[in-house]
Amino acid sequence: MNIKVREEEQVVIFDISGRIMGGPDSETFHNLVKENIAHGKKQILINLGKVNWINSTGLGILIAGYTSVKDADGQFKLVNISDRIESILMVTKLSGIFESFDSEAEAVASFGS
Repeated sequence: MNIKVREEEQVVIFDISGRIMGGPDSETFHNLVKENIAHGKKQILINLGKVNWINSTGLGILIAGYTSVKDADGQFKLVNISDRIESILMVTKLSGIFESFDSEAEAVASFGS
């Protein structure tokens, strides 16, 4: 898993590519989330457009990130989810937890609401 972080209109965007499967990537992801929260950046958008696989540990990473941001009174949303990952979110009922969007512009605009 590779993560690039950028900002767009007060929203921190994590562009993730590769496979989300845990291991050392988990710590990297959590540290990035916590660093942004510590700097008052609590609107986080996870771009999954270049993620080709996620396993149960990877889902756990997203859930932990979501929980950290929610506990800090922030918002954590997903964008560009592939059909494969969407079906995993549906089966695990996580599609009802994560707010997700098809376009980055729509997702960024949603943080104002």
